[in-house]
Amino acid sequence: MPQAKLISHTLRLVVLVSSVVASAALIAQSTVTEILPGVIRTPAERFENLVDYPFTPHYVEVMIERGVGGQERVPMRMHYVDEGQGDPVLMLHGQPTWSYLYRKMIPVVAARHRVIAPDWIGFGKSDKFIREADYSYKMHFDAALAFIEALDLHNVTLVMQDWGGFLGLPIAAHMSDRIARLVVMNTALPTGYGMMTSSWYAYRDRTRVQTPYGQERQFSAGNGGRDDPENVRAYSAPFPDPAYYAGPNTFPQIVPMRPGDPFSPTMLHTADVLANWDKPALVMFSDGDQILGPHEEFLRRLIPTSANEPRIVIEGAGHFLQEDKGEEVAQRILEFIARHPL
Repeated sequence: MPQAKLISHTLRLVVLVSSVVASAALIAQSTVTEILPGVIRTPAERFENLVDYPFTPHYVEVMIERGVGGQERVPMRMHYVDEGQGDPVLMLHGQPTWSYLYRKMIPVVAARHRVIAPDWIGFGKSDKFIREADYSYKMHFDAALAFIEALDLHNVTLVMQDWGGFLGLPIAAHMSDRIARLVVMNTALPTGYGMMTSSWYAYRDRTRVQTPYGQERQFSAGNGGRDDPENVRAYSAPFPDPAYYAGPNTFPQIVPMRPGDPFSPTMLHTADVLANWDKPALVMFSDGDQILGPHEEFLRRLIPTSANEPRIVIEGAGHFLQEDKGEEVAQRILEFIARHPL
């Protein structure tokens, strides 16, 4: 076996063994109950009485591969919000949020269209792996495709932010026949060729800092989120203790950052598809995103049909523009859809 490949296999084995040991330690310290070996589900009471989130939960089971190299296929339950009627507007969340992020937008858009807002595996009300090694870009991508196919979605308006775009843009390239429109917000297309900002690298490194066992990790979103106890309670709800943290821990680590990363070729293919995209596309960023804001111009130039839309900048909003200016963002999306009826 060539030395480079041997080193790669050795590193993967080290990661796998370390993850197994870590997950065993978490289970030993925690009171969580595994619904399958290495799979847990956040207790429903964690989501009770959340502010402005009255939506009926819906679930679909998807079969996905877990572990390094995908040694095993397991059924994982994905949660989603499903409100309104008509052609679907699929809203994809990012890190470390869940469908709660879209709560201000869902009623506005659902008044005219069907809104679907899923939780990725490891987030929100969806099932979660305990081992970080069970999370990969391919796992998330395959789960997203399986979700769309299970609901048999067509004529989709794809709304993406943060990791919603890291996954959503390749989804659009992979199943373009199901996609009618793109709404691209505060995201990027990481191809593995050094496009990410220094602020993003700093954020990625911060996510590796672990909260001591027994102290609940606190999450929030939006400019004022850290000062709002209800905001913190809602975004922290999916993660009662460290056994649940593998999803948000790994999301920043599995972004393709080098040409040799497993999904870098898929991202490059996505760029090629988007460079020839002929369906309506709205690129809409906020004015206060220091992490992904610099990618706005690249995406505007990459997707040719975005030049057909008015340049919209959501003022006074940070990275989570859905949280800071959700109603305004939703109205802009309605106007965009109205400009391009099917």
